[in-house]
Amino acid sequence: MQTLLSSVLAAGDNPLAHVVNAYAIKSESGYWIWSRNQGTLVLSGIIMVLVGLWAASKIRTGPKEQGAEAYVTRNKFAHFLEVICVYLREEVARPLLHDRTDKLMPFLWTIFFFILTNNILGLIPISDAMHLVGIHTPWVGGTATQNIWVTGVLAIIAAVVFNVAAIVRLGPGGFVSHMMGGLPIYMLPIALLLLLIEAAGQFLIKPFALALRLFANMTAGHVLLATLLAFAAKAIASALDGGGFGANGAITLVSVSGMIALTFLELFVAFLQAFVFMFLTTIFISLMDHHDEHGHEHEHGHAHGHEHAHA
Repeated sequence: MQTLLSSVLAAGDNPLAHVVNAYAIKSESGYWIWSRNQGTLVLSGIIMVLVGLWAASKIRTGPKEQGAEAYVTRNKFAHFLEVICVYLREEVARPLLHDRTDKLMPFLWTIFFFILTNNILGLIPISDAMHLVGIHTPWVGGTATQNIWVTGVLAIIAAVVFNVAAIVRLGPGGFVSHMMGGLPIYMLPIALLLLLIEAAGQFLIKPFALALRLFANMTAGHVLLATLLAFAAKAIASALDGGGFGANGAITLVSVSGMIALTFLELFVAFLQAFVFMFLTTIFISLMDHHDEHGHEHEHGHAHGHEHAHA
């Protein structure tokens, strides 16, 4: 307890010290060989592989001799994961991706669960627990998705996928024509301007928005948690040094209560930000698609029919 309290107080004036990445192994020249975020990324990958294989064994169809029971998921947590996967595929992706849904879902599921796993690991004080057992340079800990370099790489991967998917769908010429708005040749100056704007959006603005959104949301909540933790730690230290338990106890109680409430909010944000990243990637894929008038008329007629049926 004293070791943890000392580490909290040492960084109490700077809440970011509890949030930003830190080295675990460093060369003599100062180069970071291994950092806590690297450890978290590796740990999240191991968790995803092991949990994924286990869940697949519980979800897969059993032998025919079991009858209807062969199609029943054999674990509650595995069923929870199955429900999430089916919802993301049928309710989120398929209305946007249509015939490409099944091909692209492995990537979308992976990006969702990878971000979610890292977000949740960031809520677990792994490095602080290592400090308690005497490991002063933890090799794992922190929120990797709070690191702008990590979110930037995730955004670049997403950008590669939604641009390659667009080129495969439309062809190179169709991809360029789509970004030029399909304008005729006599409007070439305007078409080139549109191409420049759309290219900036496809290759710069959209990935930047993905990276910054995830980074900012994960950073803000963790900084606030670190600030409340510092308040509680300083109040406890003041009480132990003879400052009295009245005001210090009240500060500690309010701070700890706020931390508990904020932790539940952060858990919700962990799911939300993983969903938002995956959902926006899905939207960016769907935006670069054929705009078939017949298809739009069919969808309009289908929607119109639903309105009459509802009436």
